[in-house]
Amino acid sequence: MLVFFNACKTEKSNREDHKNSSENSPYLGQNPPGSIPEPFAPGLVTTLNWENDGVFTPDLKEFYFLREVGATEHDKKMEFVVLQYKDNEWQDSIISARVGQPFISSDGKIMHLGKKYKERLTNGAWSEIKPLDSSLYKIPIMRLTASAKGTYVFDAMGEGVLRYSRIINGKREKPVLFDKNINSGTANAHPFIAPDESYMLWDSRRDNGYGNADIYVSFRQKDGSWSQAMNLGDKVNTAASEYGASVTPDGKYLFFNRNVGKVNPTDKYENTDIFWVDAQVIYSLRLEQ
Repeated sequence: MLVFFNACKTEKSNREDHKNSSENSPYLGQNPPGSIPEPFAPGLVTTLNWENDGVFTPDLKEFYFLREVGATEHDKKMEFVVLQYKDNEWQDSIISARVGQPFISSDGKIMHLGKKYKERLTNGAWSEIKPLDSSLYKIPIMRLTASAKGTYVFDAMGEGVLRYSRIINGKREKPVLFDKNINSGTANAHPFIAPDESYMLWDSRRDNGYGNADIYVSFRQKDGSWSQAMNLGDKVNTAASEYGASVTPDGKYLFFNRNVGKVNPTDKYENTDIFWVDAQVIYSLRLEQ
């Protein structure tokens, strides 16, 4: 009887610990991962359909992502979705059809959508979609992210190279190609620059990779240059494709997309899910430079 009572007490305690952990976690109530990547928010975000490009606002009260809906290949479509924390729960809203890969600026005032963007209004809503200036709009940008200083880093569909554009003396410079430490290999795409510009993430296909596309990191050096690209390793990268990496506004977790194969053999396309992992997987590599 004593053993049975203690077992029941332990099981109840574990359930309560899980509940309290979920309630206190701002990440859609999820228990944070450790050093092994896990699908993000199963059933709420991660489903048997395609989801990717998940990003939080700086206050961690809004989560934007792209998802596929529809029961068959013939009726599937892409949606741009937000989960917002309201009335003590996460509420799901459809914003529009897919309009670009979202990225929220570190001050929460700009939502970048590739070569377009929205501005946060005083009432908390977002403005209508606006185009970037002409020097950038002509580039077929898939993903653009920005540092706290306003430096843009972005890719170009079909080109496989990354560029940056800084603000110098109050004006935005013309796009500049990164050097070979970044633009080696092929299919360099989906960059993320840290708010303080201390490191940069992107995906690429290289001879030292684990699969079709892997996520790499480069660290900013004291002289302003970028270190040689470092693969994030076999805990993040697999024989499949990993891409579209970003780090949560608090710097704690790495989010990325992973190709997880076909759900059904008859599916035309393979499925993609959003994964997350402790961001220490990035920071530990800085010590190996």
